[in-house]
Amino acid sequence: MIYPLSNPGESILSTKVLMLNRSYLPIHITSVRRAFSLFYQGIVRAVNEQYQTFDYVSWSDLSVSVNDESIGLVNRVIRVPRVILLVGYDRVPKRRVRFSRFNIYARDACTCQFCGRKLPRHELNLDHVIPRSRGGTSTWENVVCSCQNCNRRKGGRTPQEAKMTLLRKPTRPKWTPFMQDTFNLSRYREWHPFLSMADTSYWNTELLEI
Repeated sequence: MIYPLSNPGESILSTKVLMLNRSYLPIHITSVRRAFSLFYQGIVRAVNEQYQTFDYVSWSDLSVSVNDESIGLVNRVIRVPRVILLVGYDRVPKRRVRFSRFNIYARDACTCQFCGRKLPRHELNLDHVIPRSRGGTSTWENVVCSCQNCNRRKGGRTPQEAKMTLLRKPTRPKWTPFMQDTFNLSRYREWHPFLSMADTSYWNTELLEI
């Protein structure tokens, strides 16, 4: 097991590691503490930016420079792996992308689907293409981002009745599900080669009625 020798090591153990399946696709975020536990058991390998993999022993043998993140163990200092590979897992977890306010904003790129203006989220509304008063449902296929002006102009009418045209037909997205607050493209440079394989727009709160 991993026993850090100092408080700084303890804080590093709580930071994040990107987990890949055997196809090098991102499937999960875990902590350094958990990653080392899996690493030590042989369940995962460390991966560098050149896609080389290392078991615990070979990773431990790598020299540690002043620029490397590391933790002190009882008998050595070891680099912190920021990307790990599950050696016995091929699948990508199948999860439904949640129907949430922020996922709708992400799908529509914070752009009004009527006038095309890109705005901050707090200046956008969610509009039912077919109004609820006319039987419209709160689904991916019937809800779009709209600016406040377009939302007022459309009111309780359909786009055709209001003589307004949607930029694109709303559909259910097919993103790889990751939590946006954790899965940050700029967090660790070691993640960058692998994140281009995944769409990162996943937020938690399900919208039942909006």
